[in-house]
Amino acid sequence: MSNLIAIAYPEVSTATRVRDRLLDLQRQNLITLADAAVAEKKPDGKIKLHQLHSLVGGGAARGAMWGGLIGLLFLAPLLGMAAGAAAGAAGAAGGAMTDIGIDDTFMKDLGQRLHPGGAALFLLITQSTPDKVIAEVAAFGGEIMQTSLSEDAEANLRETVKLVQEANVSR
Repeated sequence: MSNLIAIAYPEVSTATRVRDRLLDLQRQNLITLADAAVAEKKPDGKIKLHQLHSLVGGGAARGAMWGGLIGLLFLAPLLGMAAGAAAGAAGAAGGAMTDIGIDDTFMKDLGQRLHPGGAALFLLITQSTPDKVIAEVAAFGGEIMQTSLSEDAEANLRETVKLVQEANVSR
């Protein structure tokens, strides 16, 4: 089961640094993220999403690969290139219309609660080692905006983050 956690930061650079640190922790197998995104509230009030995954590029790459394979199989490189271009365009269009992971509308709606210039980090976590992960990211500060955790688990998370932050301040 996945858990959604949204954390507000005063600026986008901090939210991005925390996301990057979590990706490092994922490489160390301390956390598994199904998705991570940063929502930035621009000074004009608009919300800009910084997505982790781009499906458009993946669709185009798959189309190019299949086109190359067709060209090799039928010894018709021009046909293969044409088929690859068509398949790539279709894959890119499909990727542009597909939304996986955290819902964009949800992120934009929650992002409206941010101060201009602020950012929120949205995490869809499938597995983690909470004590090690929290210790790594609590030093960045932030305010937990919303989670999909139970009330008890969310209260425990908030208390743990608070304790780690206080311990870091007293050092």
